[in-house]
Amino acid sequence: MFSPEGPSLRELAVQALSSVERGYDLLAPKFDHTPFRTPDSVLDAVAAALERKGPFGTGLDLCCGTGAGIDVLTRVCRRAVVGLDFSAGMLTVARERTRPAGGPPVSHVRADARALPFAPAFDLAVSFGAFGHFLPRELPGLFAQVHSVLRPGGAFVFPVVAPPRPGSRAYWMLLGFDAVMRVRNAVWRPPFVMYYRAFRLGEVRPELERAGFSVTLEPLPGFGRRPDGSPRVRMIVARRLEGGPAQTAAGSVNS
Repeated sequence: MFSPEGPSLRELAVQALSSVERGYDLLAPKFDHTPFRTPDSVLDAVAAALERKGPFGTGLDLCCGTGAGIDVLTRVCRRAVVGLDFSAGMLTVARERTRPAGGPPVSHVRADARALPFAPAFDLAVSFGAFGHFLPRELPGLFAQVHSVLRPGGAFVFPVVAPPRPGSRAYWMLLGFDAVMRVRNAVWRPPFVMYYRAFRLGEVRPELERAGFSVTLEPLPGFGRRPDGSPRVRMIVARRLEGGPAQTAAGSVNS
């Protein structure tokens, strides 16, 4: 993280004391050189799994950041790809990324994922590493928004890494990070919402179903299994069903 290409400790401190939007504007030029970016191994595994399910028509990368997920979508979508983020700095970097020749047209939209400015126009939506920026109470609204922009049968797909074993070094690191963020947000404004332990699969799946999705969990090969036999990395595939409570939200947003 503190290599010449990545942000310095001072830069990270300034970013952490900013709002989420301003912090990512500042981090954007060096974001791809930090551990916060989704690893290529996970991106490639999701792309390979989607290639087996596709091709798709139009794709949306929710909270696209510097555009790593957009690259996944250009591999599996044929008509168009949209990257959405609320950080102007991250979108600037995403626009500058080189796209594969002959791929679908790519556009970038600055907006809040909690108020998506689209009609039901997408066959596939993906998101990578963004859910720590949403508090648990915000997930129902977020999932309703995604439901509202998907065509019937469209899929909302994202990877989930199994949480570290309690008592392990990784467990204590994430617990410590979240504790520091909670203290920071208690004493400093504006808040910086970034919690690694707020997105729990056991709570997320019911919320997706309540939003009008059918949900399946697919192991991503190549990452192995935990000692209890569960996959280390799964891909969540949430398909939009007709009806459900999300229709009301869709009407209010897109009217």
